[in-house]
Amino acid sequence: MKLLNKTLKPFALYSMLVLALSVPVYFFVINFIWKRELDKHHQVIRKEIEKEINALHLEDSSLAQMLEVWNKVQPRTRLTPAPGTHKIKDSIYTTIRYDVHEEEIEQFRGAVTTIIINKKPYHLLVETNMEEFYETLIIIVLVSILFFILLLTGFIILNRRLSVKLWKPFYDTIHRLKLFDLRGQDKISFQPSDIDEFEALNYELSKLIGKNIDAFRQQKEFTENASHELQTPLALLKSKVDLLLQDTSLTKEQSEKIASLDSPLARVSRINKNLLLLAKLENRQFTENETVRVSETLNQNIALLEEHFRAKNILITTNIEADFSINANQGLFEILVTNLLLNAIRHNPLNGKINIRLCNKILIISNSGLSALNSETLFKRFISSSKDMPSSGLGLAIVKEICNTHNWKIDYTFENYLHNFVIRF
Repeated sequence: MKLLNKTLKPFALYSMLVLALSVPVYFFVINFIWKRELDKHHQVIRKEIEKEINALHLEDSSLAQMLEVWNKVQPRTRLTPAPGTHKIKDSIYTTIRYDVHEEEIEQFRGAVTTIIINKKPYHLLVETNMEEFYETLIIIVLVSILFFILLLTGFIILNRRLSVKLWKPFYDTIHRLKLFDLRGQDKISFQPSDIDEFEALNYELSKLIGKNIDAFRQQKEFTENASHELQTPLALLKSKVDLLLQDTSLTKEQSEKIASLDSPLARVSRINKNLLLLAKLENRQFTENETVRVSETLNQNIALLEEHFRAKNILITTNIEADFSINANQGLFEILVTNLLLNAIRHNPLNGKINIRLCNKILIISNSGLSALNSETLFKRFISSSKDMPSSGLGLAIVKEICNTHNWKIDYTFENYLHNFVIRF
């Protein structure tokens, strides 16, 4: 989930919670204001009725007739004579009852008070329908929801537009990190930003990358220098061992002990040679490319390894596109093919099979196997997953480096008990 959505989700949830809590708050506030205004309105009606009727100066009989008519035409206002000179205490109330005129149950706010007409007390009851209160509340809630949607939509649009500009330095940093290659040994120049947090991030990344470049350079120089320095001693040791084996004065036991040195010495020499090759590849010392006939090179390497195939009784099947050529270093491509074929032999059981297919600029070398190899460490140095044939653990690392040098893509899969190495030229 993107950071923008991470921040938007809690904001939206919080806004919805506030909106939900605002509904009962609206209810109590509007209800309180509505009742207070109705109570004030009832007091105004009380004073107006008392003033207007007294201004008529009606006789008792005429007043009684008028009140009878009044109570009929004003069903929500009732005016009746008080018994004797008794005055009732003013009161207000809220009731829910059936409204004859509206023909439904509705809520009313009422007031009961005493007014003086012709110096006599009269009881006045005034009621007002409160149904409009609920209609008003519904409208306010709907308007609030509408504004909430507008606010949230506007926030999303504004946030997305601003984030494009605000997060541009960050995405530029990510892009530069993706393109960074430690073997290039070039430090990254990050885009300046007026945001302090991004500037601090770029500064710390620059320091970290600089330290890694220095460490990588020192490690590479050490490996390269050590390999160069070992070349002469190893060659000297090899020649001395060969001379000792030709000495006729040695006993059989002595000859066997000296001969046992030949195998590990050859292994060390092979490792040293491979390390030198890797160092040259990383230093981009193989710059001379030529037209390489891929099909011809494949067939030649298959023929050279014929004895290895026969030793494990491996069945070879090929489907090689004729006259397919690429622009590459001939020597490096031969090393790549040889290493892949030797790897296919090494990870093949007895009586296994190897399939070689070349078409549509894709080379696939497959061999039978029982279980998948560890794809995470497969192309790393000094990683050997086979005990059947000893190896330096550098073969596939060299293959990977050759592919990187030529901008080829190599992938490994394991399907239907087959190890598959796929190279896309």
